[in-house]
Amino acid sequence: MRYEVTSDPLYRAIGTYFMDVVNSSHTYATGGTSVDEFWSDPKRLASTLKRENEESCTTYNMLKVSRNLFRWTKEMAYADYYERALTNGVLSIQRGTDPGVMIYMLPLGHGESKARSYHGWGTKFQSFWCCYGTGIESFSKLGDSIYFEEEGTIPGLYIIQYIASSLKWKSGGFVLNQKVEPVASWDPYLKVTVTMCCIEKVGVLSTLNLRIPSWTYSKGLKATLNTDDLPLPAPGNFLSISRIWRPDDKLVLQMPMGLRAEAVQDERPEYDSVQAILFGPYLLAGLTSGDWEIKRRRMNSLSDWVTPVPSTYTSQLVSVSQASEGKEFVLTSLNNSLTMEKLPESGTDLSLHATFRVISDDVNSSRLLSLVDYIGKSVMLEPFDLPGMLVVHNGPDNNLGLTNAKVASEEDNISSLFQVVEGLDLKNGTVSLESKRQKGCYIFSGITLSEGTKVQLKCKSTSTDSNFIEAASFSLRKGFSNYHPISFVAKGAKRNFLMMPLLSLRDEAYSVYFSFGG
Repeated sequence: MRYEVTSDPLYRAIGTYFMDVVNSSHTYATGGTSVDEFWSDPKRLASTLKRENEESCTTYNMLKVSRNLFRWTKEMAYADYYERALTNGVLSIQRGTDPGVMIYMLPLGHGESKARSYHGWGTKFQSFWCCYGTGIESFSKLGDSIYFEEEGTIPGLYIIQYIASSLKWKSGGFVLNQKVEPVASWDPYLKVTVTMCCIEKVGVLSTLNLRIPSWTYSKGLKATLNTDDLPLPAPGNFLSISRIWRPDDKLVLQMPMGLRAEAVQDERPEYDSVQAILFGPYLLAGLTSGDWEIKRRRMNSLSDWVTPVPSTYTSQLVSVSQASEGKEFVLTSLNNSLTMEKLPESGTDLSLHATFRVISDDVNSSRLLSLVDYIGKSVMLEPFDLPGMLVVHNGPDNNLGLTNAKVASEEDNISSLFQVVEGLDLKNGTVSLESKRQKGCYIFSGITLSEGTKVQLKCKSTSTDSNFIEAASFSLRKGFSNYHPISFVAKGAKRNFLMMPLLSLRDEAYSVYFSFGG
Protein backbone atom coordinates (compact mmCIF):
# COMPACT_ATOMS: atom_id res chain seq x y z
CA MET A 1 0.00 0.00 0.00
CA ARG A 2 3.02 2.31 0.26
CA TYR A 3 2.84 2.81 -3.51
CA GLU A 4 -0.69 4.21 -3.19
CA VAL A 5 0.43 6.60 -0.46
CA THR A 6 3.70 7.80 -2.00
CA SER A 7 3.20 7.08 -5.74
CA ASP A 8 6.83 5.93 -5.76
CA PRO A 9 7.06 3.42 -8.65
CA LEU A 10 9.74 1.49 -6.77
CA TYR A 11 7.13 0.06 -4.41
CA ARG A 12 4.84 -0.92 -7.25
CA ALA A 13 7.79 -2.72 -8.85
CA ILE A 14 8.56 -4.49 -5.57
CA GLY A 15 4.95 -5.70 -5.26
CA THR A 16 4.86 -6.85 -8.86
CA TYR A 17 8.18 -8.67 -8.56
CA PHE A 18 7.08 -10.41 -5.37
CA MET A 19 3.82 -11.67 -6.87
CA ASP A 20 5.48 -12.80 -10.08
CA VAL A 21 8.16 -14.76 -8.18
CA VAL A 22 5.61 -16.49 -5.93
CA ASN A 23 3.31 -17.23 -8.85
CA SER A 24 6.07 -18.80 -10.95
CA SER A 25 7.90 -20.85 -8.33
CA HIS A 26 5.85 -21.36 -5.13
CA THR A 27 2.25 -21.80 -6.26
CA TYR A 28 0.22 -25.02 -6.22
CA ALA A 29 -2.61 -25.76 -8.62
CA THR A 30 -5.04 -24.43 -5.99
CA GLY A 31 -3.43 -20.99 -5.95
CA GLY A 32 -2.10 -21.72 -2.46
CA THR A 33 1.59 -21.18 -1.83
CA SER A 34 2.74 -22.41 1.58
CA VAL A 35 4.01 -25.59 3.20
CA ASP A 36 2.77 -25.52 6.78
CA GLU A 37 3.03 -21.78 7.46
CA PHE A 38 6.15 -21.18 5.39
CA TRP A 39 7.41 -20.81 1.85
CA SER A 40 9.74 -23.59 0.80
CA ASP A 41 12.56 -23.70 -1.75
CA PRO A 42 11.49 -22.30 -5.14
CA LYS A 43 10.52 -24.77 -7.84
CA ARG A 44 10.81 -27.70 -5.44
CA LEU A 45 7.13 -28.24 -4.67
CA ALA A 46 6.76 -31.91 -5.64
CA SER A 47 8.47 -33.11 -2.46
CA THR A 48 6.31 -30.80 -0.30
CA LEU A 49 2.96 -32.41 -1.19
CA LYS A 50 1.62 -33.66 2.11
CA ARG A 51 -1.08 -33.25 4.74
CA GLU A 52 -0.08 -29.78 5.99
CA ASN A 53 -0.06 -27.63 2.85
CA GLU A 54 -1.51 -24.28 2.03
CA GLU A 55 -2.24 -22.24 5.13
CA SER A 56 -5.56 -20.44 4.68
CA CYS A 57 -4.17 -17.13 5.97
CA THR A 58 -1.48 -17.12 3.29
CA THR A 59 -4.02 -17.58 0.51
CA TYR A 60 -6.12 -14.79 2.01
CA ASN A 61 -3.13 -12.44 1.91
CA MET A 62 -2.12 -13.42 -1.61
CA LEU A 63 -5.64 -12.54 -2.77
CA LYS A 64 -5.21 -9.07 -1.29
CA VAL A 65 -1.90 -8.66 -3.12
CA SER A 66 -3.31 -9.81 -6.46
CA ARG A 67 -6.35 -7.55 -6.06
CA ASN A 68 -4.17 -4.47 -5.56
CA LEU A 69 -1.84 -5.40 -8.40
CA PHE A 70 -4.80 -5.76 -10.74
CA ARG A 71 -6.05 -2.32 -9.68
CA TRP A 72 -2.67 -0.82 -10.51
CA THR A 73 -1.89 -2.71 -13.73
CA LYS A 74 -5.09 -4.23 -15.15
CA GLU A 75 -2.94 -7.25 -16.02
CA MET A 76 -4.95 -10.39 -16.79
CA ALA A 77 -2.50 -12.63 -14.89
CA TYR A 78 -3.60 -11.15 -11.56
CA ALA A 79 -7.30 -11.61 -12.39
CA ASP A 80 -6.61 -15.22 -13.39
CA TYR A 81 -4.74 -15.85 -10.15
CA TYR A 82 -7.54 -14.32 -8.11
CA GLU A 83 -10.09 -16.64 -9.71
CA ARG A 84 -7.89 -19.70 -9.19
CA ALA A 85 -7.15 -18.98 -5.52
CA LEU A 86 -10.73 -17.99 -4.72
CA THR A 87 -12.28 -21.01 -6.46
CA ASN A 88 -9.89 -23.64 -5.14
CA GLY A 89 -8.00 -22.12 -2.23
CA VAL A 90 -10.90 -20.38 -0.44
CA LEU A 91 -14.06 -22.27 -1.37
CA SER A 92 -12.30 -25.55 -0.53
CA ILE A 93 -11.64 -24.69 3.13
CA GLN A 94 -15.25 -24.78 4.32
CA ARG A 95 -16.97 -28.11 4.96
CA GLY A 96 -19.69 -28.10 2.35
CA THR A 97 -22.35 -25.55 3.18
CA ASP A 98 -21.68 -25.65 6.93
CA PRO A 99 -20.94 -22.02 7.89
CA GLY A 100 -18.19 -21.68 10.44
CA VAL A 101 -16.72 -25.16 9.85
CA MET A 102 -13.33 -24.55 8.24
CA ILE A 103 -9.79 -25.90 8.11
CA TYR A 104 -6.41 -24.37 8.88
CA MET A 105 -4.37 -26.20 6.21
CA LEU A 106 -5.52 -27.61 2.88
CA PRO A 107 -3.89 -31.05 2.30
CA LEU A 108 -2.36 -31.64 -1.14
CA GLY A 109 -0.67 -35.02 -0.64
CA HIS A 110 -2.06 -38.14 -2.29
CA GLY A 111 -4.73 -39.99 -0.33
CA GLU A 112 -5.14 -37.14 2.17
CA SER A 113 -8.35 -35.74 3.69
CA LYS A 114 -9.34 -32.32 4.96
CA ALA A 115 -10.78 -33.98 8.05
CA ARG A 116 -7.50 -35.74 8.85
CA SER A 117 -5.22 -32.72 8.76
CA TYR A 118 -3.47 -31.74 12.01
CA HIS A 119 -6.19 -29.34 13.12
CA GLY A 120 -8.99 -31.06 11.21
CA TRP A 121 -12.27 -29.21 10.87
CA GLY A 122 -12.84 -26.39 13.29
CA THR A 123 -16.09 -25.75 15.14
CA LYS A 124 -18.56 -22.94 14.77
CA PHE A 125 -18.00 -21.44 18.21
CA GLN A 126 -14.90 -22.96 19.82
CA SER A 127 -12.18 -22.53 17.16
CA PHE A 128 -10.12 -19.32 17.24
CA TRP A 129 -7.15 -20.00 14.99
CA CYS A 130 -5.75 -17.17 12.89
CA CYS A 131 -7.18 -18.94 9.83
CA TYR A 132 -10.65 -18.67 11.32
CA GLY A 133 -10.42 -14.90 11.26
CA THR A 134 -9.22 -14.76 7.68
CA GLY A 135 -11.49 -17.64 6.65
CA ILE A 136 -14.61 -15.91 7.93
CA GLU A 137 -13.50 -12.70 6.29
CA SER A 138 -12.83 -14.48 2.99
CA PHE A 139 -16.37 -15.87 2.89
CA SER A 140 -17.85 -12.51 3.89
CA LYS A 141 -16.28 -10.74 0.92
CA LEU A 142 -16.78 -13.16 -1.95
CA GLY A 143 -18.11 -10.26 -4.00
CA ASP A 144 -15.40 -7.69 -3.38
CA SER A 145 -13.36 -8.35 -6.53
CA ILE A 146 -15.99 -8.97 -9.18
CA TYR A 147 -16.14 -5.40 -10.48
CA PHE A 148 -13.49 -2.69 -10.79
CA GLU A 149 -14.19 0.87 -11.86
CA GLU A 150 -11.94 2.96 -14.10
CA GLU A 151 -12.49 6.67 -13.79
CA GLY A 152 -12.14 9.02 -16.74
CA THR A 153 -14.01 11.05 -19.32
CA ILE A 154 -15.59 7.80 -20.45
CA PRO A 155 -16.19 5.75 -17.28
CA GLY A 156 -15.19 2.10 -17.50
CA LEU A 157 -16.16 -1.03 -15.59
CA TYR A 158 -14.05 -4.19 -15.49
CA ILE A 159 -15.85 -7.49 -14.84
CA ILE A 160 -13.10 -9.94 -13.83
CA GLN A 161 -15.06 -12.65 -11.97
CA TYR A 162 -18.18 -14.36 -13.25
CA ILE A 163 -20.27 -14.64 -10.11
CA ALA A 164 -24.05 -14.08 -10.04
CA SER A 165 -24.46 -10.56 -8.67
CA SER A 166 -25.91 -7.08 -9.17
CA LEU A 167 -24.13 -3.73 -9.21
CA LYS A 168 -25.52 -0.23 -9.08
CA TRP A 169 -22.92 1.59 -11.14
CA LYS A 170 -23.21 5.26 -10.33
CA SER A 171 -20.74 6.52 -12.93
CA GLY A 172 -22.42 4.53 -15.69
CA GLY A 173 -25.85 5.51 -14.45
CA PHE A 174 -27.48 2.09 -14.46
CA VAL A 175 -27.87 -1.21 -12.58
CA LEU A 176 -26.01 -4.20 -13.98
CA ASN A 177 -27.22 -7.76 -13.30
CA GLN A 178 -24.95 -10.73 -13.87
CA LYS A 179 -26.42 -14.22 -14.16
CA VAL A 180 -24.18 -17.30 -14.38
CA GLU A 181 -25.49 -20.70 -15.42
CA PRO A 182 -24.35 -23.69 -13.34
CA VAL A 183 -21.39 -25.46 -14.93
CA ALA A 184 -21.51 -29.18 -15.73
CA SER A 185 -18.88 -31.51 -17.14
CA TRP A 186 -21.28 -32.80 -19.80
CA ASP A 187 -22.02 -29.25 -21.02
CA PRO A 188 -18.53 -27.68 -21.06
CA TYR A 189 -19.34 -24.00 -21.29
CA LEU A 190 -19.41 -21.11 -18.86
CA LYS A 191 -22.53 -19.16 -19.79
CA VAL A 192 -22.93 -15.61 -18.51
CA THR A 193 -25.74 -13.15 -19.13
CA VAL A 194 -25.34 -9.46 -18.29
CA THR A 195 -28.41 -7.22 -18.41
CA MET A 196 -28.91 -3.55 -17.70
CA CYS A 197 -31.83 -1.86 -16.05
CA CYS A 198 -32.89 1.20 -14.09
CA ILE A 199 -31.07 3.74 -16.26
CA GLU A 200 -30.57 6.83 -14.12
CA LYS A 201 -28.36 8.88 -16.46
CA VAL A 202 -29.57 9.15 -20.06
CA GLY A 203 -27.04 9.48 -22.86
CA VAL A 204 -23.93 8.49 -20.85
CA LEU A 205 -21.20 6.80 -22.88
CA SER A 206 -19.43 4.13 -20.84
CA THR A 207 -17.31 1.03 -21.38
CA LEU A 208 -17.71 -2.51 -20.11
CA ASN A 209 -14.55 -4.64 -20.09
CA LEU A 210 -15.31 -8.33 -19.73
CA ARG A 211 -12.55 -10.78 -18.90
CA ILE A 212 -11.98 -13.55 -21.40
CA PRO A 213 -10.13 -16.03 -19.14
CA SER A 214 -6.83 -17.56 -20.16
CA TRP A 215 -8.27 -21.05 -19.65
CA THR A 216 -10.95 -20.76 -22.37
CA TYR A 217 -10.57 -21.36 -26.12
CA SER A 218 -11.18 -19.26 -29.21
CA LYS A 219 -13.03 -22.16 -30.86
CA GLY A 220 -16.57 -22.06 -29.50
CA LEU A 221 -16.10 -18.69 -27.78
CA LYS A 222 -19.10 -16.50 -28.45
CA ALA A 223 -20.46 -13.12 -27.35
CA THR A 224 -23.65 -11.40 -28.40
CA LEU A 225 -25.08 -8.00 -27.62
CA ASN A 226 -28.82 -8.26 -28.05
CA THR A 227 -28.97 -10.11 -31.39
CA ASP A 228 -25.58 -9.07 -32.75
CA ASP A 229 -22.45 -11.20 -32.61
CA LEU A 230 -19.42 -9.37 -31.24
CA PRO A 231 -15.81 -9.65 -32.43
CA LEU A 232 -13.77 -11.35 -29.74
CA PRO A 233 -10.17 -11.03 -28.57
CA ALA A 234 -8.00 -14.04 -27.88
CA PRO A 235 -8.32 -15.66 -24.44
CA GLY A 236 -6.33 -13.79 -21.83
CA ASN A 237 -7.67 -10.40 -22.88
CA PHE A 238 -10.64 -8.16 -22.19
CA LEU A 239 -13.66 -7.75 -24.44
CA SER A 240 -14.33 -3.99 -24.38
CA ILE A 241 -17.68 -2.56 -25.40
CA SER A 242 -18.29 1.21 -25.41
CA ARG A 243 -21.81 2.49 -25.96
CA ILE A 244 -24.69 4.39 -24.47
CA TRP A 245 -26.38 1.56 -22.63
CA ARG A 246 -30.13 1.06 -22.77
CA PRO A 247 -32.40 -0.68 -20.24
CA ASP A 248 -33.18 -3.52 -22.67
CA ASP A 249 -29.55 -4.35 -23.48
CA LYS A 250 -28.56 -7.97 -23.03
CA LEU A 251 -25.00 -9.21 -23.26
CA VAL A 252 -24.40 -12.99 -23.43
CA LEU A 253 -21.03 -14.73 -23.14
CA GLN A 254 -20.42 -18.40 -23.87
CA MET A 255 -16.92 -19.57 -22.97
CA PRO A 256 -15.77 -23.13 -23.71
CA MET A 257 -14.25 -25.00 -20.80
CA GLY A 258 -11.74 -27.78 -21.27
CA LEU A 259 -9.46 -30.13 -19.40
CA ARG A 260 -5.78 -29.43 -19.00
CA ALA A 261 -2.89 -30.96 -17.10
CA GLU A 262 -0.63 -28.66 -15.12
CA ALA A 263 2.77 -29.76 -13.89
CA VAL A 264 3.76 -29.10 -10.29
CA GLN A 265 6.24 -26.23 -9.98
CA ASP A 266 9.36 -28.32 -9.69
CA GLU A 267 12.34 -28.08 -12.07
CA ARG A 268 13.84 -31.45 -11.10
CA PRO A 269 13.44 -33.93 -14.01
CA GLU A 270 12.37 -36.80 -11.75
CA TYR A 271 9.17 -34.91 -10.93
CA ASP A 272 8.14 -34.06 -14.49
CA SER A 273 5.34 -36.61 -14.24
CA VAL A 274 3.62 -34.99 -11.22
CA GLN A 275 0.64 -33.09 -12.59
CA ALA A 276 -2.78 -31.80 -11.62
CA ILE A 277 -5.91 -31.85 -13.77
CA LEU A 278 -8.10 -28.75 -14.10
CA PHE A 279 -11.41 -28.09 -15.84
CA GLY A 280 -11.56 -24.39 -16.60
CA PRO A 281 -10.79 -22.74 -13.22
CA TYR A 282 -11.76 -25.84 -11.20
CA LEU A 283 -9.06 -28.08 -9.75
CA LEU A 284 -10.22 -31.70 -9.92
CA ALA A 285 -9.50 -34.10 -7.07
CA GLY A 286 -9.52 -37.85 -7.58
CA LEU A 287 -11.20 -39.96 -4.92
CA THR A 288 -8.48 -42.29 -3.65
CA SER A 289 -6.92 -43.41 -0.41
CA GLY A 290 -3.44 -43.42 -1.92
CA ASP A 291 -3.30 -44.60 -5.54
CA TRP A 292 -2.19 -41.76 -7.78
CA GLU A 293 -0.71 -43.36 -10.89
CA ILE A 294 -2.13 -42.46 -14.27
CA LYS A 295 -0.62 -44.16 -17.28
CA ARG A 296 0.30 -41.65 -19.96
CA ARG A 297 -1.56 -42.46 -23.16
CA ARG A 298 -0.76 -41.74 -26.76
CA MET A 299 -3.94 -39.90 -27.49
CA ASN A 300 -4.64 -36.53 -29.03
CA SER A 301 -5.79 -34.81 -25.86
CA LEU A 302 -6.55 -35.20 -22.19
CA SER A 303 -10.26 -35.46 -22.99
CA ASP A 304 -9.62 -38.78 -24.75
CA TRP A 305 -9.04 -40.51 -21.40
CA VAL A 306 -10.66 -38.16 -18.91
CA THR A 307 -14.36 -38.27 -19.72
CA PRO A 308 -17.41 -36.53 -18.21
CA VAL A 309 -19.85 -38.49 -16.07
CA PRO A 310 -23.19 -38.38 -17.95
CA SER A 311 -26.04 -36.53 -16.25
CA THR A 312 -28.18 -39.70 -16.37
CA TYR A 313 -25.83 -41.53 -14.01
CA THR A 314 -27.10 -39.60 -10.98
CA SER A 315 -30.47 -41.36 -11.07
CA GLN A 316 -28.67 -44.73 -11.06
CA LEU A 317 -27.04 -44.28 -7.64
CA VAL A 318 -28.39 -46.35 -4.76
CA SER A 319 -27.46 -47.63 -1.34
CA VAL A 320 -28.62 -51.06 -0.20
CA SER A 321 -29.43 -51.57 3.47
CA GLN A 322 -30.69 -54.18 5.88
CA ALA A 323 -31.90 -54.12 9.50
CA SER A 324 -30.72 -56.49 12.18
CA GLU A 325 -31.68 -56.50 15.87
CA GLY A 326 -32.83 -52.89 15.78
CA LYS A 327 -29.78 -51.61 13.93
CA GLU A 328 -29.43 -50.74 10.26
CA PHE A 329 -26.47 -51.73 8.12
CA VAL A 330 -25.54 -50.90 4.56
CA LEU A 331 -23.82 -52.84 1.78
CA THR A 332 -20.28 -51.46 1.48
CA SER A 333 -17.33 -51.96 -0.83
CA LEU A 334 -14.12 -52.07 1.22
CA ASN A 335 -10.70 -53.34 0.14
CA ASN A 336 -12.08 -55.27 -2.84
CA SER A 337 -14.63 -57.11 -0.76
CA LEU A 338 -18.28 -56.51 0.19
CA THR A 339 -19.27 -56.09 3.81
CA MET A 340 -22.16 -54.76 5.86
CA GLU A 341 -21.29 -51.59 7.77
CA LYS A 342 -23.08 -49.04 9.93
CA LEU A 343 -24.93 -46.23 8.18
CA PRO A 344 -22.39 -43.57 7.11
CA GLU A 345 -22.42 -39.83 7.53
CA SER A 346 -22.67 -37.82 4.33
CA GLY A 347 -19.37 -36.60 2.91
CA THR A 348 -17.23 -39.40 4.36
CA ASP A 349 -15.22 -42.22 2.81
CA LEU A 350 -17.79 -44.69 4.09
CA SER A 351 -20.57 -42.82 2.26
CA LEU A 352 -18.58 -43.29 -0.96
CA HIS A 353 -18.08 -47.01 -0.30
CA ALA A 354 -21.79 -47.49 0.51
CA THR A 355 -22.99 -46.07 -2.81
CA PHE A 356 -23.29 -48.04 -6.04
CA ARG A 357 -24.28 -47.26 -9.61
CA VAL A 358 -26.81 -49.71 -11.01
CA ILE A 359 -25.95 -50.69 -14.57
CA SER A 360 -28.80 -52.37 -16.40
CA ASP A 361 -28.84 -54.30 -19.64
CA ASP A 362 -32.05 -52.41 -20.43
CA VAL A 363 -30.97 -49.34 -22.42
CA ASN A 364 -34.19 -47.54 -21.49
CA SER A 365 -33.51 -47.71 -17.76
CA SER A 366 -31.18 -44.69 -17.49
CA ARG A 367 -33.73 -42.62 -15.60
CA LEU A 368 -35.26 -45.18 -13.28
CA LEU A 369 -35.62 -43.74 -9.81
CA SER A 370 -34.90 -46.72 -7.57
CA LEU A 371 -33.73 -50.30 -7.70
CA VAL A 372 -37.34 -51.46 -7.32
CA ASP A 373 -37.92 -50.18 -10.86
CA TYR A 374 -35.38 -52.73 -12.09
CA ILE A 375 -37.39 -55.73 -10.90
CA GLY A 376 -37.28 -58.35 -13.63
CA LYS A 377 -34.10 -56.94 -15.15
CA SER A 378 -30.46 -57.98 -15.01
CA VAL A 379 -28.13 -55.49 -13.34
CA MET A 380 -24.50 -54.98 -12.37
CA LEU A 381 -23.30 -52.95 -9.39
CA GLU A 382 -20.42 -50.51 -9.84
CA PRO A 383 -18.87 -49.01 -6.67
CA PHE A 384 -19.33 -45.24 -6.76
CA ASP A 385 -15.66 -44.40 -6.15
CA LEU A 386 -14.27 -47.17 -8.35
CA PRO A 387 -15.68 -46.55 -11.83
CA GLY A 388 -15.09 -49.50 -14.11
CA MET A 389 -15.11 -52.06 -11.29
CA LEU A 390 -18.05 -54.43 -10.76
CA VAL A 391 -19.36 -56.48 -7.87
CA VAL A 392 -18.80 -60.15 -8.67
CA HIS A 393 -19.57 -63.41 -6.91
CA ASN A 394 -17.13 -66.29 -6.66
CA GLY A 395 -19.62 -69.11 -6.45
CA PRO A 396 -21.93 -70.27 -3.62
CA ASP A 397 -20.72 -69.84 -0.02
CA ASN A 398 -17.87 -67.55 -1.09
CA ASN A 399 -17.44 -63.86 -0.36
CA LEU A 400 -18.37 -61.31 -2.99
CA GLY A 401 -15.51 -59.34 -4.54
CA LEU A 402 -14.74 -56.85 -7.29
CA THR A 403 -13.57 -57.31 -10.86
CA ASN A 404 -12.31 -54.86 -13.46
CA ALA A 405 -14.91 -54.73 -16.21
CA LYS A 406 -12.30 -53.94 -18.90
CA VAL A 407 -10.12 -56.98 -18.27
CA ALA A 408 -12.67 -59.35 -16.74
CA SER A 409 -13.01 -62.82 -18.19
CA GLU A 410 -16.28 -63.93 -19.73
CA GLU A 411 -16.87 -65.97 -16.59
CA ASP A 412 -16.42 -62.92 -14.37
CA ASN A 413 -18.73 -60.86 -16.57
CA ILE A 414 -21.47 -63.45 -16.15
CA SER A 415 -20.77 -63.64 -12.41
CA SER A 416 -21.31 -59.86 -12.11
CA LEU A 417 -24.87 -60.11 -13.43
CA PHE A 418 -27.75 -60.31 -10.94
CA GLN A 419 -31.45 -60.63 -11.58
CA VAL A 420 -33.52 -58.21 -9.52
CA VAL A 421 -36.56 -59.93 -8.03
CA GLU A 422 -39.12 -58.93 -5.45
CA GLY A 423 -37.80 -59.32 -1.93
CA LEU A 424 -37.98 -62.90 -0.70
CA ASP A 425 -39.41 -61.54 2.55
CA LEU A 426 -42.39 -60.23 0.49
CA LYS A 427 -42.16 -56.86 2.26
CA ASN A 428 -43.11 -53.71 0.39
CA GLY A 429 -40.13 -52.04 -1.31
CA THR A 430 -37.56 -54.77 -0.75
CA VAL A 431 -35.65 -56.64 -3.41
CA SER A 432 -33.44 -59.71 -3.63
CA LEU A 433 -30.52 -60.10 -6.03
CA GLU A 434 -30.33 -63.52 -7.67
CA SER A 435 -27.22 -64.64 -9.50
CA LYS A 436 -27.79 -64.73 -13.24
CA ARG A 437 -25.36 -67.62 -13.46
CA GLN A 438 -26.34 -69.55 -10.32
CA LYS A 439 -30.13 -69.74 -10.27
CA GLY A 440 -31.61 -69.95 -6.79
CA CYS A 441 -28.51 -68.30 -5.27
CA TYR A 442 -28.73 -64.77 -3.87
CA ILE A 443 -26.61 -62.01 -2.39
CA PHE A 444 -26.71 -62.87 1.29
CA SER A 445 -25.58 -60.78 4.27
CA GLY A 446 -25.72 -63.12 7.25
CA ILE A 447 -28.10 -64.23 9.98
CA THR A 448 -26.91 -61.76 12.63
CA LEU A 449 -25.25 -58.63 11.32
CA SER A 450 -22.35 -56.70 12.80
CA GLU A 451 -19.89 -54.22 11.33
CA GLY A 452 -17.60 -55.96 8.88
CA THR A 453 -19.88 -58.93 8.17
CA LYS A 454 -18.79 -60.39 4.83
CA VAL A 455 -21.42 -60.57 2.11
CA GLN A 456 -21.62 -63.83 0.16
CA LEU A 457 -23.55 -65.67 -2.48
CA LYS A 458 -25.84 -68.25 -0.82
CA CYS A 459 -28.19 -70.75 -2.36
CA LYS A 460 -31.71 -71.17 -1.02
CA SER A 461 -32.26 -74.62 0.43
CA THR A 462 -35.98 -74.51 1.29
CA SER A 463 -38.79 -72.06 0.65
CA THR A 464 -39.46 -71.72 4.39
CA ASP A 465 -35.97 -70.87 5.64
CA SER A 466 -36.86 -67.59 7.39
CA ASN A 467 -33.28 -66.74 8.29
CA PHE A 468 -32.17 -67.07 4.69
CA ILE A 469 -35.15 -65.07 3.44
CA GLU A 470 -34.36 -62.16 5.77
CA ALA A 471 -30.65 -62.18 4.99
CA ALA A 472 -31.29 -62.14 1.22
CA SER A 473 -33.81 -59.27 1.27
CA PHE A 474 -32.65 -55.66 1.12
CA SER A 475 -34.17 -52.21 1.42
CA LEU A 476 -33.28 -49.42 -0.94
CA ARG A 477 -32.53 -45.77 -0.57
CA LYS A 478 -31.04 -42.91 -2.50
CA GLY A 479 -27.26 -43.21 -2.65
CA PHE A 480 -25.38 -41.72 0.30
CA SER A 481 -23.03 -40.03 -2.18
CA ASN A 482 -23.80 -38.24 -5.39
CA TYR A 483 -21.97 -37.01 -8.46
CA HIS A 484 -21.06 -33.34 -8.47
CA PRO A 485 -22.29 -31.70 -11.71
CA ILE A 486 -18.60 -31.33 -12.58
CA SER A 487 -17.54 -34.98 -12.46
CA PHE A 488 -15.16 -36.95 -14.65
CA VAL A 489 -13.65 -40.41 -14.84
CA ALA A 490 -9.88 -40.56 -15.41
CA LYS A 491 -8.31 -43.80 -16.60
CA GLY A 492 -5.55 -44.83 -14.21
CA ALA A 493 -2.71 -47.29 -14.52
CA LYS A 494 -4.35 -49.83 -12.19
CA ARG A 495 -7.82 -48.38 -11.65
CA ASN A 496 -10.00 -45.49 -12.73
CA PHE A 497 -10.50 -42.35 -10.66
CA LEU A 498 -13.71 -40.44 -10.06
CA MET A 499 -12.74 -36.76 -10.33
CA MET A 500 -14.69 -33.91 -8.76
CA PRO A 501 -13.84 -30.29 -7.82
CA LEU A 502 -11.70 -30.06 -4.70
CA LEU A 503 -14.12 -27.47 -3.33
CA SER A 504 -16.92 -30.08 -3.28
CA LEU A 505 -15.13 -32.56 -1.01
CA ARG A 506 -15.61 -32.75 2.74
CA ASP A 507 -14.05 -35.68 4.64
CA GLU A 508 -13.29 -37.92 1.67
CA ALA A 509 -9.72 -39.02 0.88
CA TYR A 510 -8.38 -37.55 -2.35
CA SER A 511 -5.38 -36.66 -4.50
CA VAL A 512 -5.04 -33.46 -6.49
CA TYR A 513 -1.70 -34.36 -8.05
CA PHE A 514 -1.13 -37.54 -10.04
CA SER A 515 1.89 -39.36 -11.36
CA PHE A 516 1.59 -39.46 -15.14
CA GLY A 517 3.69 -42.54 -15.83
CA GLY A 518 5.15 -43.64 -19.14
